[in-house]
This record gives sequence, C-alpha cells and structure tokens, in this order.
Amino acid sequence: MSLRVFAALPVDDSVAGRIAPLQKGVPGAAWRPQENFHVTLAFFGELEEPVISELDTELGRIRQAPFEWMFQGAGHFGKAEPDSLWLGVAANPALNGLAKACVQAARRAGVEPERRVYTPHLTLAYLRRGVDIQRVQRFEQRLNLYRSAPMRADRFHLYSSWRSKPGRPNTYQIEAEYPLTG
Repeated sequence: MSLRVFAALPVDDSVAGRIAPLQKGVPGAAWRPQENFHVTLAFFGELEEPVISELDTELGRIRQAPFEWMFQGAGHFGKAEPDSLWLGVAANPALNGLAKACVQAARRAGVEPERRVYTPHLTLAYLRRGVDIQRVQRFEQRLNLYRSAPMRADRFHLYSSWRSKPGRPNTYQIEAEYPLTG
C-alpha cells in the first residue's frame, strides 16, 4: 500500500485558534480547517510502505535542538493567477536547518523530495479560478503586519495525506513523531 507523505511542524493549538478567525474576506477561498494547520518541512510524495519505513528510520536520526518560531506576514502562491493564500513564517535559520535535514534524510532513504525553493508557510486557503485579485490583495494587506505568538518547536511529524471528496479538504494523519532534543 502506498501513502502520500510529508514532514511538518505542528502549529500550537493556542496560536491556531487565533489564526482561524482571520480566515475571511475572500470569496472563492476554500479555507483550510484548523485541524489541518501545519508548516511543511519536506514533501515526499506517494511512497510504498517499505520506503516509508526507511524514511521513518532516517527522519528519526535527525538531531536538532528545540527552537522558537512564529508566523509573520501573508502572501499567495500563483504568479499569473493566485491559487492559494498563506501565512508566512518569520526568518528562522533553525527551521530552515530542520527542513534541510528532512530532505537529506529522505535522500538517504532513497526518496527524492519535491524540488522547490523552500518557503515555510501555513496554507490558509486554496483559491478557485477567477478569484477577485483585489480581495486577495486586501487580505494580504490586512495580514501584512501580522505576527503570531512565538511557538516552541520541540518535535516534528511525518504525516500522511488522504484525498477527500471533491470540494472537501484533505485529511492528514500523523504517522510518526520525532522529538527535537539536540
């Protein structure tokens, strides 16, 4: 059996509870439910269970100290037409180092992770085609100066992603947890 998997940081419930009410003001946005909030470190794609087992072993070998991080600012992906809204993560060398360590672990397990410039973020919504760009810009301006309370990253997870019915958000399940102990 294969699973679609990725490594990610969880978002503290207290911070997630303050973000969820900000998800408004853009008709045509499919807002992500609070229980799906996470910050992806590395996306590995669809993998068979023996490969996931090896990936799990390699991710478990990552040694990094816990660190503080926070959300800051907002933006969108999609150059010609916006396709998603996100909340950014304040510059953080420790978080970037953890993302790089996850990519290296995947390669040791024989997995080639997604190749893109790493932009740590929380996806707030996916946008339907033809969304009003002025509404997107107003949303971004409203959250441009947003800063969340700091969070302590003391663990990360390997998640599986299950496609839901059309129009419904994917379901994410924690498959493994890795403590950050340094």
